[in-house]
Amino acid sequence: MIALIKTISEDQAQGLVNDQYNANKSKTGYVANYVKAFSLRPEVYDAWEKLIGTIRPTMRLRLYELATFSSAMALHCNYCMLAHGTMLRKNFFSLDQMVAIVTDFRTAGLPPEEVAIMSFAQKVTMESHEINENDIEELHGYGFSDQEILDVILACAARNFFAKVLSATGAKPDDVYLELEQELRQLLIARL
Repeated sequence: MIALIKTISEDQAQGLVNDQYNANKSKTGYVANYVKAFSLRPEVYDAWEKLIGTIRPTMRLRLYELATFSSAMALHCNYCMLAHGTMLRKNFFSLDQMVAIVTDFRTAGLPPEEVAIMSFAQKVTMESHEINENDIEELHGYGFSDQEILDVILACAARNFFAKVLSATGAKPDDVYLELEQELRQLLIARL
């Protein structure tokens, strides 16, 4: 459901929109609201998929999800926080660990290199003009290569675009996120 703009319904979808709806439905079992948010400009969604499809495969999944989740938290995008919080919960962390990460990732018991990446991701998202040599050298000190650092920057910049589109169009998180434990779901939504 998109609350602020009209979108193309599934039964009205044609051409590229229909192709995107069908592809998303075959992947997830439903047409996600984030796809519908772009239905008036399907070529933009197509470009987004190509962009993120180029960035994501070069990154370790955990690193990508932590950077993306941290960026989404900084942006206060409940859709993105729920989506990437679900990925982190499903693939890497217990409920208690996720609650700790959402509450304060700096004190959640994450390895220092992951805390550094999450902090860097938030700085890229909110204060990219303040990134300096010290930020890059700190990440080098944790063993991150220049390519890995650039990948985090690219993932955060892409998240900025996507999260802002979803927030500004009023895209509501899909019902699938109701499957996330209520405590974690409530905490993610309460951060807004």
